Amino acid sequence: MSDAKAREWIEAIHQLDLPSRVRVMNVCGGHERTLSMAGIRSVLPKNVEIIPGPGCPVCVCPEEDLYLAIQIALHRDATVMTFGDMLRVPTNVPKREVRTLEQARAAGARVVPIASPSEVWDAAMANPSERFVFFAAGFETTMAPVAARIAEGLPENVDLLISGRRTWPAVATLLAGDRAAFDGLIAPGHVAAVMGPEEWLFVPETHGIPSAVSGFRPDQLLSALYSVLRQLVEKTPVLENCYAHAVPAGGNAQARRLLDTVFEIVDAPWRGIGTLPESGYGLRPAYAARDARVLHADLADESRKRMGEMPAGCGCADVVLGRIYPTECALYGTTCVPRSPVGPCMVSDEGACRIWWAGGIRSPEDLRTLHA
Repeated sequence: MSDAKAREWIEAIHQLDLPSRVRVMNVCGGHERTLSMAGIRSVLPKNVEIIPGPGCPVCVCPEEDLYLAIQIALHRDATVMTFGDMLRVPTNVPKREVRTLEQARAAGARVVPIASPSEVWDAAMANPSERFVFFAAGFETTMAPVAARIAEGLPENVDLLISGRRTWPAVATLLAGDRAAFDGLIAPGHVAAVMGPEEWLFVPETHGIPSAVSGFRPDQLLSALYSVLRQLVEKTPVLENCYAHAVPAGGNAQARRLLDTVFEIVDAPWRGIGTLPESGYGLRPAYAARDARVLHADLADESRKRMGEMPAGCGCADVVLGRIYPTECALYGTTCVPRSPVGPCMVSDEGACRIWWAGGIRSPEDLRTLHA
């Protein structure tokens, strides 16, 4: 059924009287994975470009947090537990030094990859005499279950290093420039399911840019893309919820309440981009005594904040902001490949570079064939 619907949406898109060039941004690693793995770009009109945007929380996790997590693992009698992608993200230190959590583990530090916050709680309860540090990086959909576990009760032997980020402020930053970075937006369905689709109303209402909330199947993405393109042709920018069965008005009230209970909204640094207003989650004062940044402040290196750009020559920041395609980075496919990534966009399963590589787009020539 979804294949048949996908074909119908492709035909409908080709029938639209579109401008000579249309740029539509998506801001979800899951969307980008579907677009790439299903080959959707190859079946669209050649003048329609879909730009991967800020959909990878691992990619923008500030370097000072990665550095601190590594130092805690190396110099404290504690186990650092974090989501699997974080282990391979490199910091900007000399190659002779420990650059990743994975290398710290190889050097004997206790570093454990996890898939769920529950694994931290289980490990802490099973080993009450040991100390654990939960390094949590993620967008709203990750931080909501993190908040739920913290609100239920934080084990006495668990400290928190929180690097949570909010999605919409990055898009707002892009649109605050002199020139619109894109002509249409596909909004992330999973974030909207938590926070409500209303968060994205500013895109059409303030900036006049067509928008649609999308699910993750190819037919759902094509439905949202058709909505955005039709709005563009008809010059009627709105926010259309094309994922209504999973995204209710107002989002998930309980998840939002838990986020508000545990976290406060703070200005936050994004690696390679800078500090974005109201873009991060910080622990509320009730949890300050368990804040790893405070507890291990002596291990922090303030210069990391000044050195928090991407590694030399790495274009990850521009990829995250939709300014360049992965294939336009000078390191892509040369010194930066999945087995030896230079930048975080080639590490994470939500990073556009890693997704494009897995999808077979290995060079600028591969990309040009899609838009020839």
